[in-house]
Amino acid sequence: MPPGIYCPMEFWSKGENQNIQVDFLLPTGIYLNLSVPCNASLGTIKQVVWKHAQYEPLYHMLSDPEAYVFTCINQTAEQQELEDEQRRLCDIQPFLPVLRLVAREGDRVKKLINSQISLLIGKGLHEFDSVQDPEVNDFRTKMCQFCEERAAKRQQLSWAAWMEYNFPLQLEPMAKGLGTGLLHTPTKNIFVNVKFQSGGESFTFQISPNEFPITLMSYAVKKQATVFRHETMENPEDYTLQVNGKYEYLYGNYPLYQFQVSLLSLKPPPLPKKKPNYGSLWSLEQSFYIELVQGSKVNADERMKLVVQAGLFHGNEMLCKMVSSSEVNVCSEPVWKQRLDFDINICDLPRMARLCFALYAVIEKAKKARSTKKKSKKADCPIAWVNVMLFDYKDQLKTGECCLHMWSSFPDEKGELLNPMGTVQCNPNTESAAALVICFPNVASHPVYYPSFEQVGNMDVFLRAWLPRLSHISILLPTSIFHYTPVFLHLSGLSKAFGLRLSPLYALCCDSHEQKLQLKEILERRSHTELYEHEKDLVWKMRYDIRDQYPQALAKLLTITKWNKHEDVAQMISLLQTWPELPVLNALELLDFSFPDRYVGSFAINSLKKLTDHELFQYLLQLVQVLKYESYLDCELTKFLLDRALSNRKIGHFLFWHLRSEMHVPAVALRFGLILEAYCRGSTHHMKVLMKQGEALSKMKALNEFVKLSSPKATKPQAKEMMHVCMKQETYLEALSHLQSPLNPSIILTEVCVDQCTFMDSKMKPLWIVFNNEETGGGGVGIIFKNGDDLRQDMLTLQMIQLMDVLWKQEGLDLRMTPYGCLSTGDKTGLIEVVMHSDTIANIQLNKSNMAATAAFNKDALLNWLKSKNPGDALEQAIEEFTLSCAGYCVATYVLGIGDRHSDNIMIRETGQLFHIDFGHFLGNFKTKFGINRERVPFILTYDFVHVIQQGKTNNSEKFERFRGYCEKAYMILRRHGPLFLHLFALMKAAGLPELSCSKDIQYLKDSLALGKTDEEALKHFRLKFNEALRESWKTKVNWLAHNVSKDNRQ
Repeated sequence: MPPGIYCPMEFWSKGENQNIQVDFLLPTGIYLNLSVPCNASLGTIKQVVWKHAQYEPLYHMLSDPEAYVFTCINQTAEQQELEDEQRRLCDIQPFLPVLRLVAREGDRVKKLINSQISLLIGKGLHEFDSVQDPEVNDFRTKMCQFCEERAAKRQQLSWAAWMEYNFPLQLEPMAKGLGTGLLHTPTKNIFVNVKFQSGGESFTFQISPNEFPITLMSYAVKKQATVFRHETMENPEDYTLQVNGKYEYLYGNYPLYQFQVSLLSLKPPPLPKKKPNYGSLWSLEQSFYIELVQGSKVNADERMKLVVQAGLFHGNEMLCKMVSSSEVNVCSEPVWKQRLDFDINICDLPRMARLCFALYAVIEKAKKARSTKKKSKKADCPIAWVNVMLFDYKDQLKTGECCLHMWSSFPDEKGELLNPMGTVQCNPNTESAAALVICFPNVASHPVYYPSFEQVGNMDVFLRAWLPRLSHISILLPTSIFHYTPVFLHLSGLSKAFGLRLSPLYALCCDSHEQKLQLKEILERRSHTELYEHEKDLVWKMRYDIRDQYPQALAKLLTITKWNKHEDVAQMISLLQTWPELPVLNALELLDFSFPDRYVGSFAINSLKKLTDHELFQYLLQLVQVLKYESYLDCELTKFLLDRALSNRKIGHFLFWHLRSEMHVPAVALRFGLILEAYCRGSTHHMKVLMKQGEALSKMKALNEFVKLSSPKATKPQAKEMMHVCMKQETYLEALSHLQSPLNPSIILTEVCVDQCTFMDSKMKPLWIVFNNEETGGGGVGIIFKNGDDLRQDMLTLQMIQLMDVLWKQEGLDLRMTPYGCLSTGDKTGLIEVVMHSDTIANIQLNKSNMAATAAFNKDALLNWLKSKNPGDALEQAIEEFTLSCAGYCVATYVLGIGDRHSDNIMIRETGQLFHIDFGHFLGNFKTKFGINRERVPFILTYDFVHVIQQGKTNNSEKFERFRGYCEKAYMILRRHGPLFLHLFALMKAAGLPELSCSKDIQYLKDSLALGKTDEEALKHFRLKFNEALRESWKTKVNWLAHNVSKDNRQ
């Protein structure tokens, strides 16, 4: 048989309307070479093959076509069974045009679902099987059972509960209390058009916005019965209200003004295993050690020496001093065979301890001339790092030899070689990754387990029972140190019997009034500096007072707990069982990497279970990132997220895309892939919807690659025409029509408007795609598809702006913000919502000026543009919208430290709302040129903005002072919620964003919100920044001038 031609992915994107010669291998050994259309489905192709096979020898030996399935070699050089015969050949994109028919084996339905899940999550399920890891297998079994149970429960939901799952309500945030804010209960009646889906008849009603949906349905049903003279009137509860053209419904006991109502359609509603009782870990008082055996696949300069550094960590806390190996010569397979001893006893190892390694090379620096130093300095060159847990997922202390495939290191600004926050998964790229072989010691003749919860509790009871009896010989010294040696000797036999070692404990003396005042001062400090040792001792001593009087200070208590002393750990874990449930704000703080203990994690998740679906959605981005901190697959956070995702499809939708967008990252691909598999198994009906979105995104990516190749060789009109020709192919039209928007699953993208689609001029050629939806009145929906830009920072910034909007509205302040949709869907790919009927300030100014050089100084341009879009009385409302939104974005951009602000990334809607786009720099990471900071003002407040706010009048100070008041009120509201923003940004450190990687980046937020100051000092601080922004606005104009001129020169 002649070899098949190689078909790269580019071949399939170009030739969808063409035929291709495909080699078919039949089960009888017969070979057929047939010409088939690239866009034909596998089912159609199978019919063609069978038609030709009947003229070939041995045809009588073939069974029915359904008994066979196609297999191919895919683009990753793996054999793949093609169970889904509705897929097209051009979407499958085999590596070679060779398809083999083999007999089906096993449960076809099960195999089809497995095939669809593999396609959807971007990772073959056979890869999970091939890992051959008991933890992976146990997790898959547990999660499969968990998700299938949830799916079964969903089948028994009442109609109301089923609606809440499929179509969660989208309500406007309500102001708390009656306040004097801008949000008031509307009093004017509204007009609502209601259309019956069954008959098509529609009626318009005038109704109070304070009425509930059931009242509106009653009016509609009564009107229909009257008009058509029905003898009996139908029950309004047999119907539900759907927003036209959207998967969005109005139901429940909420007034209409909380919904965004336009055209409505009335339609019919659619046991844990017990651990073996082996010896206690806490009875092993020998020091912990490991043997460093050798390395492999090490690549470094032969003139250097190789060293391994090792450290034991519990979160960010180092449990004992780091140890280093001896230096050995560089070679591919270096050998150490060296014992590394750690200054910690085995009994004191915390359950979540991780062992961190760094492999690095050292080279002696050249001595300077006339150097008098005896020792020459050595420079470290990091090569690789890896982390491993000391206990396995079943709580057993690891023993024996293991090979750790390492992750490549990159020079760190702080010069740190170890990476404790990194994953505990080994590098899956075992063929080329450097590796270390280590050996965990056999410390006992039997397996050693970490003590169970009951054993931990027993120890706490023992300590609390015995220690008060010893107080008569305990003396509190001025240095806050107890004299306890005689006590220890007296109880030494008893402590060994329990596997315990008593430490100095401060529950022995009575709390004085002075100490309580000192504790209050420590816990209420505004600064976040580390406590002194005597302060830590006091906090630990008074931990029961903290539980009873200051439960929200739990994080501070956990921070000072000595996790390398098992007596303290036992008491802390027992104390946690009686700790009051925390508010959400404090529970979020406990999800940080600094608090890895599993009991702390379970406590935090229990405190988060009270989150409403809307609140959970606000924090979902952070919760997904926190999964990267988890040390084991089976954890409370995973189960919590899956449980809520399987109870609310909107949460499920975004959980899916947040996980799916990082499946290309090797460090998380296994964990995220397994969670995605579990979700798909628990929601197979939603899986079909997600597959349609994935298909559309695949076509957008192929189209973008085509545009990138075409645009350098043609003018923009020519490249745009070629883009349209490509989009008019049947496979593109089918993929880009009738799908739910990934940005907002309640929006239906009915059909793509090819003639309105284009691409943008920036380097990555983002696609501008417009969809039409006739049911919404013909209004277009625009989406920007980006391929080559990381949208995660934009997502985070927009999430924070949306959160600010909610917090302001809860305080009665509606600043008319525009937190448009943005979603990362893959490796540097994603979608951005187009805010229709808006334009950039640059375009508005340029259209009103003949020269780019003068456009930035045309102060009347914005006001004149608003006048042209809002004639007559509408202008006053447009200026009010501008004033409010300008205040909101001034405060938001200042607090978040958003940089690179120019007239092309500030836009205005025709209604007057101002908003910012493109958030490539934040937290004060401003652009520089020639070492000079280009961002010269705290936020953008130019005189043409002020000109609009003052309605074009130079002496209208009343309007400007009102604007200043909005800014100050908005700032003070955000400041009150400052800890929430700090916690959310801290949790996002796991995302690995370049501008959010350490505590220094978060310090910007503390400074901008003036969290170390009183309210009066903070307001004074903001007023200084406000005046500075206004005074220095001419510098912004100069920047805009330079931007306009450089952009004009490029065109």
